[in-house]
Amino acid sequence: MAKAVLQLGELTCPSCMTKIQKAIVNQDGVSDVKVLFNAGKVKADFDESKTSADHLADVIKELGYEVLKVKVKELA
Repeated sequence: MAKAVLQLGELTCPSCMTKIQKAIVNQDGVSDVKVLFNAGKVKADFDESKTSADHLADVIKELGYEVLKVKVKELA
């Protein structure tokens, strides 16, 4: 398991947060998602054998949001 931390461009409303969270949590291999509205970050725990942080970033971009940075941390 790994944790993706994606830094987003400006989120303008709480409904943006909900839209992103629903799209990411529905991806195969994702077990937990937190969208931090004020920080402009998405944190997602995922199974690296089923998806990747880059794929999650692509899902967010397809929704029309800017992904500025992608970081992956291995979970113990």
